[in-house]
Amino acid sequence: MILVNTDYISGKELEMLGLVKGSTIQSKHIGKDISQSFKTLVGGELTSYNEMMNEARAIATKRMVQEAEELGADAVVNIRYASSAIMQGAAEVIAYGTAVKFINK
Repeated sequence: MILVNTDYISGKELEMLGLVKGSTIQSKHIGKDISQSFKTLVGGELTSYNEMMNEARAIATKRMVQEAEELGADAVVNIRYASSAIMQGAAEVIAYGTAVKFINK
């Protein structure tokens, strides 16, 4: 499965199959949440939240790819990610794009 954030793939003619998406809501356990809140007092990277968001993007991407595979897609083009806070320490991540099939393989 080819995944790109452009609306084309060089050398390929594409047949659009439709919008595909995957999402997840992730949170850190209370211990990590408390330790990261102390980090905001002194500044610096919030590594636990960074790891949480990387994991969430990977899960959302995997779910988007599964949806594309169910449509018989060869690729997903024009991939975008969005996130939003659901509550303190929890975020939703959504990955979405257009599932396509190659006309000339």
